[in-house]
Amino acid sequence: MEGKVVSLAVSPKKGTKKTPVEEVYVKEGHGIEGDAHAGAWHRQVSLLAYESIRKAQEKGLDVGFGDFAENIASEGIEWHLLPLGTKFKVGEVLLELTQIGKECHKRCAIYYMAGDCIMPREGVFAKVVKGGSIKVGDPIQIISSSVLDKT
Repeated sequence: MEGKVVSLAVSPKKGTKKTPVEEVYVKEGHGIEGDAHAGAWHRQVSLLAYESIRKAQEKGLDVGFGDFAENIASEGIEWHLLPLGTKFKVGEVLLELTQIGKECHKRCAIYYMAGDCIMPREGVFAKVVKGGSIKVGDPIQIISSSVLDKT
C-alpha cells in the first residue's frame, strides 16, 4: 500500500487550523518542529487522507489543507482503516500509528469554521520512530501492518 504527501501543515497552538508549508523537520520521539502537538506522547503527528477532505468539500464545506489541524494530508491511503501499530515511512521519516480518531470534549475552532470536523472519525495520530525531513510530494509506504501480514 502506497500513497504520497499532498500537504504539510503546522500550528503553534492546539485546536486551531494549521498553516500549510512545503517541508517539515520531524524529530525522533518528539514530532514536527514548531508544531503544538510535538512532545513526549502518542499523538506527535496527525494525518488525514485527502480523500476525507474531498468528501467534506463535496458536502459543501469550504475547507482546505490544514483546516482540520492535520499535519500531513495524504493521497492513496485510508488511514482510519489501518490497525494500530502499523509502521509507515513518509519521506525519510518512520512513523507508527498510535490512535485512530479522537474524542472531542468541546467543539473546537475547526468545527465552528467548517461546520463539521472529520478528524474525530477519520484522522489518525502517530509517534515518530525515526526522524528526518518530509516534503510535499514525498512517497508514503506502509512497512508493516496486520493487514499486509495476512496477505
